Amino acid sequence: MTYIVTDACVKCKFMDCVEVCPVDCFYEGENFLVIHPDECIDCGVCEPECPVDAIKPDTEDDPSGKWLKVNTEFAKIWPNITRKGEPPEDADTWRDETGKFEKHFSPKPGKGT
Repeated sequence: MTYIVTDACVKCKFMDCVEVCPVDCFYEGENFLVIHPDECIDCGVCEPECPVDAIKPDTEDDPSGKWLKVNTEFAKIWPNITRKGEPPEDADTWRDETGKFEKHFSPKPGKGT
């Protein structure tokens, strides 16, 4: 098992999860974070830290494995992030929107740290 970042993170990217990860397995996109599944040690400390409930065990992924694929693919090309940065100024306005990945996801890398 591994943990995955899902739709709720898009355009929110609060990064509280990054602060508690003991193995630095988060990678940063322009408006989304992912977890590298081969680096995650399944400790679960990141899950309760996410204020928008975007982190889930991969056992809760949709039947197609969409989120595991997204996390795997982008963790290979985005920079590693090891410190909490500033979330987008408008992050709170996106908290309750659903279907954000299809509407707002950016494949561009973030800055990393």
